[in-house]
Amino acid sequence: MAKIAFILLCHKDPDAIIKQAESLTAVGDYMAIHFDARAPLSAYRKIRLALNGNPNVTFAKRRHKCGWGEWSLVAASLSAIRAAVEAFPRATHFYMLSGDCMAIKSAEYAHDFLDRREADYIESFDYFQSDWIKTGWKEERLIYRHWFNERTQKRRFYAMFEVQKRLGLTREIPADIEVMIGSQWWCLRRRTIEWILDFCDRRRDVMRFFATTWIPDETFFQTLVRHLVPETEIDSRTLTFLMFSDYGMPVTFYNDHYDLLLSQDFLFARKISPGATELKRRLGVLYATEGIRFQISNEGTSLYKFLVGKGRIGRRFAPRFWETESTLGRERELLIVVCKKWHVAKRLLERVRQMTNIPCIEYLFNEESCALPDLGGIQATMGKRHRHRRALMRMLFDYYETDRLVVCMDPANLDLLEDFCRDRAVTRILEIECQFSDDYLIGHAMRVGLAGERTPKETLNRLLPTIRGDMTHESDRIRDADFDNYLRIREVNTPDENAVAVERFLGLQREQALDIARTHYLFAD
Repeated sequence: MAKIAFILLCHKDPDAIIKQAESLTAVGDYMAIHFDARAPLSAYRKIRLALNGNPNVTFAKRRHKCGWGEWSLVAASLSAIRAAVEAFPRATHFYMLSGDCMAIKSAEYAHDFLDRREADYIESFDYFQSDWIKTGWKEERLIYRHWFNERTQKRRFYAMFEVQKRLGLTREIPADIEVMIGSQWWCLRRRTIEWILDFCDRRRDVMRFFATTWIPDETFFQTLVRHLVPETEIDSRTLTFLMFSDYGMPVTFYNDHYDLLLSQDFLFARKISPGATELKRRLGVLYATEGIRFQISNEGTSLYKFLVGKGRIGRRFAPRFWETESTLGRERELLIVVCKKWHVAKRLLERVRQMTNIPCIEYLFNEESCALPDLGGIQATMGKRHRHRRALMRMLFDYYETDRLVVCMDPANLDLLEDFCRDRAVTRILEIECQFSDDYLIGHAMRVGLAGERTPKETLNRLLPTIRGDMTHESDRIRDADFDNYLRIREVNTPDENAVAVERFLGLQREQALDIARTHYLFAD
């Protein structure tokens, strides 16, 4: 059975560290602690005094002064690892943690998970070929030497970089290693850890190289594991659930995230708010609990992006010149059907095709697979369709040799509606207002990745009001825009009432509009 030795890097909140150590070792696991040498000595003594009687806790023999992006973080990790290897001969796995991490599964689940497969869990992507580094330096992290901390010694850091760059003082990467990159939060088997320590003792050239690279905690272990362990025994993922904001900062979890965290396919989560006392209490109890079954839905990342996106509705800084100076044509009519339930809008368009000769195109700005004629490539991708929206619509008018065209759009496409309504052409909007049952909203959440088959009911209950409110908000924004020629049909209206709007929208005779409004199963889910 798996026995985990946790490698804990921490620098603050001694009370929380004591509780974390007691919780994780209470079920027979181990912990090696490195407490930052920059932190107050009194805090370190408090931790030592509280945990010295715990046989499952040990401490790094040397405390390093750690700084973000420095080799000191790797040195601290190695110091704690060596202490754990020596103190805990029965440990089968070594799991890197910070003081902000907490278990989101029980020890029973974690041990069973690690027993299922003989593998190391560490993100390990090709440094130069992958897109793991989104912005900033890439090659510069490795080929130049970095002796100073960019955050605390910025002038020296960049001065040394500029001197090396000006003089061409680059260096070669050790020839027999392939640099990899990934998250610093890993879980490695004992054999792998022993291989790494042996490699560190033998290969001083590699140690010197990484000691002056920038942010080596994202490359050192990742590179060595890939160098020493067969690829088939590496699962390139972290077992710690963490997300980053748009600003590159770790997302913090609070008391109301308990159900969300338990449903993610990870063993630990980072980072837990220091003030989330109830969440910490519940997670602390969870690790020692037996017999719990976890329903894994794993929708955390997509759900976070959805919720954070509310209130951050982007706008282009300015229209592009070819769109500003172009028009669909004064004599043309663009008829836009707006509906959140795409299948309802598509049924309406199918009926319009049967009753009229007006060309109808479905969700061309929302569905990549929307059937469009070959227009020289401008229709090939969703990105091109949005960038060249007016040019695309002009080409469609020309292709169908018509002055009237019906298209479908999602209510979220307010920027498109505003753009087309500013055109010299006549633009009419017909919004279809539908009713949204809880079952429909749950299905919608699953289709867009906000929930899964195993998402807990409690999470869905919290999520549904947000989704319902989001759909109402999209519709309200369209009405608040006060578009000319805006019309609406509603699921709760009678066909006779809806026919009035259809008649004005399509310019049909009353009888034709009524036939369309009476479309069988128009609003059915």
